[in-house]
Formats: sequence, C-alpha cells, structure tokens
Amino acid sequence: MLVSTRNSLARALTVGALVAVTGGLLAGCGSDDSTASSTPTLTTGSKSAPAPETSIEVPPYTTPAVAATAPPETPEAVPSGFPGPTEAPAIDDRGKAYLEALKKGGIAVADNGDIAIVTANYICGAKVSGANSEEVTAYVTGMAGAEASITGATMTPEQAAEAAKVYIDAANAHYCK
Repeated sequence: MLVSTRNSLARALTVGALVAVTGGLLAGCGSDDSTASSTPTLTTGSKSAPAPETSIEVPPYTTPAVAATAPPETPEAVPSGFPGPTEAPAIDDRGKAYLEALKKGGIAVADNGDIAIVTANYICGAKVSGANSEEVTAYVTGMAGAEASITGATMTPEQAAEAAKVYIDAANAHYCK
C-alpha cells in the first residue's frame, strides 16, 4: 500500500511539474514581438570573465499594418504558350439572347455576364446529364444570390428562388441548344 501511495504521489508531482513547465514555455511564447532588443549575455554564479558579446542579425519582417498598406502588385502579362485562354471569350449570340432574357426577367447581371454564363453552362450540363431538378434549382438559387450580392442587390431566399427560375427558364429557352 505504501508503494502504491508513493507511485501515485510521484505521478502527481511529475504531472504538476510538466504542467508548470509547459505553462511557462507557453507564457514565454505569448508575445507578438519577434525582434531582439538586446544582446544576450551569459551569467553564472561564479565571478568569471564576461562572455564575449555576439551579434544576432534579425531579418526584417512585415507587420500586418505595413502589409495592409502595401501597394498592390502589378499584374504580369500571361506568357506566350500559356495553356488556356488569355482573355475572357466573347459572348456568342445564344449567350447574348440568354443575358437579354435574364434582364427582361428582372435579373441584374454582374459585370460582363460571366457568372450568368457559367450558371447557364451548369444548367445545360445538368440537363444533359439528367441531374435532379431540385439539386439544380438549389445550385442556381445560390448562384443567383451570389450574382445579386456582386451587383450590390440584396435578396431574400424567396427572391433568390424566383430568380433561379428565371435563370433556368432563360437557359432552357435561349442557351441550351
């Protein structure tokens, strides 16, 4: 019984010591300051000669405040031979008819209509693959809400569902051919 009590006490003391050491280490890591403010020196209990001073060079770093005000990067030209298109494709006649049908249906199309065209491509692909109409409607409802927020409009879920119907009807009538 005495051995069991000693083992339990030893375990408790060991765990306590580990918790204290870990807490001390974590507390020492809590600061955002990553620069050296002075040169470290070694001191001992005996009166020996001081250790020679050494210099530690700390590389410069960017603070979040500096990064937030940094000038924007200038875009580089796409290198020749880069795979894929280097500019957005022009919208063909069926795309123009689709976008016009959306506008007539009360949909404000963002920018040059890329999001609406991507949505139409999804609708047509889903139609060909025989996708579940409820899943298609759910996806298109999300896209309608996203496009509305890009244009600065706000939609209720009901309005987004109505807009999805306009997208789907316009795609089926003018784009999926």
